[in-house]
Order: sequence, then C-alpha cells, then structure tokens
Amino acid sequence: MTRIGRLVSCERGYTLVELLQVTAVLTTVLTGLTVLFVQATNAELQMNERFQAQQHARLAVDRMRREIHCASGITPTGASSSITVTLPAQCPTSGGSQANIVYDTQLVSTNRYRLRRSGVTVADWITTGEVFDYTAPQTGKLGTLRIELPVDPSAGKKHVWRLQTQVVLRNTTRL
Repeated sequence: MTRIGRLVSCERGYTLVELLQVTAVLTTVLTGLTVLFVQATNAELQMNERFQAQQHARLAVDRMRREIHCASGITPTGASSSITVTLPAQCPTSGGSQANIVYDTQLVSTNRYRLRRSGVTVADWITTGEVFDYTAPQTGKLGTLRIELPVDPSAGKKHVWRLQTQVVLRNTTRL
C-alpha cells in the first residue's frame, strides 16, 4: 500500500446513525427557537394594538372634554350611546358659529364598537355601545357627563382597559 492509501484507510468518519441523531437534535433546538420567536412577535403585535387602541381612546376623551367644557348644553339621544353637544360660537372647534356635534357609538362586529364624532371615527375597539351617562343641571349644580370607554383590541374581553372620566359642563346654567 502506498502512503496515501494507508492515510485514507486510517481516517474514520461519522456513521449514518450519528448524522441522524445530530440532525434530530438540531431540528428540535431550531423548532423551539422558532416557536419562541413567533410567540414573542405575536405578543409584541398584540401589545402594540392595545397601546394604539388606548391612545386613540385617550385622545378622543381629551377632545371631548375640551368641547364639553365649552358646550352650552348636551342632548342625550338613544340609550346612552349618543349625545349631541351644542357648542356656542366662541368655542374654538365651533367654526365661529353655533354648532351641534354628535358623538355616538357604531357597532362594527360582536363586542366591537367605534366612537364617532359627527360620523368620523375617533376611537375603535370599544367593547360596549353605552358609554355616556348624562346628568342634567340641578339646583346649585352644573350638568355633568360621565364617559366610560372599555377598550380591548382582542374583542375577547381578555385585556379590557377602562378609561373613565366625568366632565362638567361649565357653560350650563344652574337652576
């Protein structure tokens, strides 16, 4: 035998069984990492959807609060799912003349409503349509509007976040 022949005959390689075992272990590890990555990505997506829905609800309530503080009156229509806000001419969002702004909820699908301002969506993923509770002015007290927005983008009531506030109508007359 030549020298090269002897060197080749002395070298040993991996058997087919050893290669299959390594492949099985590698597949198990990579499958676990892939599942972990997919779950983390889905969790981030859901968290971002919740944040966006909550932020839109906050902005909608903030705008409503500013308009209602300036309003001269509120007319509830429907079963606490719609209100008409009367804005006098001096209010910044009235456009220089008296304006009536309608806030209402619109059913999108099961357990999902949108809060709209004069037909334009200002918040989404509200879980109930009854979000307004108006108290008319009484002797010595101004009118108030209680707003409660339960928000859940999963629509499964898993992570319901509730935004609650009570707004005083500063321009209403006391009886």
